[in-house]
Amino acid sequence: MTRILSTHKLHPRAAAMLAGAGELVVASALDPGTLATEARNADIVIVRAPLPPLLFEGATRLRAAIRHGAGLDMIPMEAATAAGVLVANVPAVNARSVAEHVMFAALALLRQFRVVDRDLRAKGWLAGREHANSNVELAGKTVGIVGLGAVGQAVGHIAAHGFDLNVVATTRSMQPAPDKVGFLSIDALVEQSDIIVLCCPLTPETRGLISRERIARMKPNALLINVSRGPVVDDDALIEALRERRIGGAALDVFSTQPLPSDHPYFSFDNVVITPHMAGITEESMVRMGVGAAGEALLVLAGKLPVNLRNPEVVGHYRRRFPADS
Repeated sequence: MTRILSTHKLHPRAAAMLAGAGELVVASALDPGTLATEARNADIVIVRAPLPPLLFEGATRLRAAIRHGAGLDMIPMEAATAAGVLVANVPAVNARSVAEHVMFAALALLRQFRVVDRDLRAKGWLAGREHANSNVELAGKTVGIVGLGAVGQAVGHIAAHGFDLNVVATTRSMQPAPDKVGFLSIDALVEQSDIIVLCCPLTPETRGLISRERIARMKPNALLINVSRGPVVDDDALIEALRERRIGGAALDVFSTQPLPSDHPYFSFDNVVITPHMAGITEESMVRMGVGAAGEALLVLAGKLPVNLRNPEVVGHYRRRFPADS
């Protein structure tokens, strides 16, 4: 019987799509050993947690690893390709959710939501209201977007058309600039932006992109919002800048170590908003990601290639493994 392993529970609509295709199983744990063991008899793996490379060594039936979302850093591409396994994702479907989170985070920092809420609850009305005079408007600020994929473009659209922000961006591709977005180098963007939003994928080139040197070039009141991946930022340098009050604050949804330890220094700052890697997770995006991943799984099980195949060089090897699909 066909077996579909998902690292997490899927939205009911996605699960219903797969009900007639085979047995849908949710992983009992997310440690490397458990995932590798439970994938041995799987035909499809739907991915919302990091997969260990060893998973692909023993999964002789595995046809595809399908990312429940866009980011591919959870799938060891070399191991999957070497094993003749298709890798697919569901791009762009959570871009609106992430972009809305970015604007929420910027407003929360500028309006000092954490300290206002804390002092209002603990000390009363006047204590909370004391912070009002130092709150800052969002309109008219310059937002710098690092990465103009689907998320970056969604952030730029909302920022320019919804909040009257000046939008600049840096990107690896030479695509035409979206409406009301200007291109800058990464260093110029860091120096000129009031709000820096990280939307780029984690690659060897972007690892450590927001370095100690670049953090030192940020404006004194600048905000850093990271909805990319934790390792894009030099944590030690950011913590130092926050302690020395050399930047205005940060909103962090992703971290080099996840889950973030409860004693991590980021928790000690009033001007840091922390969320547990949930910027792209809403009711609506979960439907879109789940349905998209299920649709790709059904294509593979029907002997077709996924629409969003990310390792096309594997197709020859894959066809040799499953000649009946050719």
